[in-house]
Amino acid sequence: MQLQTTLSDELARYLDLSTRQIQITAANMANIDTPGYRTVGMDFDAAMQQALADGGQDPVQARMHPAGGLVVRPDGNDVSMDRESMQMAEAQLRFKTGVALLRREYTRVFNAIHAK
Repeated sequence: MQLQTTLSDELARYLDLSTRQIQITAANMANIDTPGYRTVGMDFDAAMQQALADGGQDPVQARMHPAGGLVVRPDGNDVSMDRESMQMAEAQLRFKTGVALLRREYTRVFNAIHAK
């Protein structure tokens, strides 16, 4: 038996995008010593708005963009561990919030089903 609501579908997209943000940040961190590597990012808010407008967007296809304004080292790499650590913390917080909201939504639906 599958339980889906509009909110649970939206929260699933939110979690997918949060996961994608974590993956992008992890890739940036993994390439901190790669000569010439340029940091990429994702506009989470714009991707979420697009996902809601489209009725579902593949998070892998979320638009990534160069993260401008970073200091480029002599080897051409511009990854900043401080920035990436903040990005990771923010993405993890989003994910935890999404899980909590999804849990609450399923509890609400479960309670409605079992109401006497």
